[in-house]
Amino acid sequence: MEELTSEKQDLEQNINNKELNSNELVTKEDQKNFLDTTLGKVVNTAIDLGLRWALPDFIENQVIEVKDSLIQGGLKEGIDKAIDSAVELGKSVTGIFTGKFENISQAQNAIKNGGIIDGVSNAIDSALSFTTKKGLIKNNVANVIRQGKNVILDNVANNIETEFVSQLDSIEKLGKYENNWRKYYQEQDFNGMEREYEKIKDKLKEILPLETTLKQAREIENLHLLIKNNGHQFNLTEEQLQLAGMLTN
Repeated sequence: MEELTSEKQDLEQNINNKELNSNELVTKEDQKNFLDTTLGKVVNTAIDLGLRWALPDFIENQVIEVKDSLIQGGLKEGIDKAIDSAVELGKSVTGIFTGKFENISQAQNAIKNGGIIDGVSNAIDSALSFTTKKGLIKNNVANVIRQGKNVILDNVANNIETEFVSQLDSIEKLGKYENNWRKYYQEQDFNGMEREYEKIKDKLKEILPLETTLKQAREIENLHLLIKNNGHQFNLTEEQLQLAGMLTN
């Protein structure tokens, strides 16, 4: 009885927290942080590959030194600004007036139409200008990078496209895992539910936070933890089911 009371208190606390967050499972800041981190890694990897292509005679350490110099010249800040600007401009251009993306395709179109490639191009130009003036990179090396910039930008565009394809694939797999969980739930097979639940948790870490996606996952999480805390027994009370349901409405 004491354990059930504690469980009820935890669920009620989650309800209170949800109400404090204006019934939002996902905020604009959640999506921004995810895109900043994910696209930052994507662009960074593309630039690394592009520099190796543009400087074929350089050994790995020399390429790293050039990249480090560009970072000192403001490349990272320039890329961060390019991503932020692309997201916000893209929302405006594609009509995302709520400030939040409802699906992956909206985010993909916004980034595509937000001028991220031009932003990255400007960031590279600015960093090259600064580093050559400061003597951090020789003029001839900077010129070679400028000549190969289109290849670098192509890498950026391709990597961003690949990332969004991966996002869509992850959404599809998440749906599959959720359907599997529901199947095991109907069969009252907790071991099967546990396997799919762990897959769901891992897959959510890879996906842009979306209201619909998290709402569906939260429903599964609530029921899963209730059954787990109930000793893997499926005879939940009506009150428990109602409390779990309230968290997903």
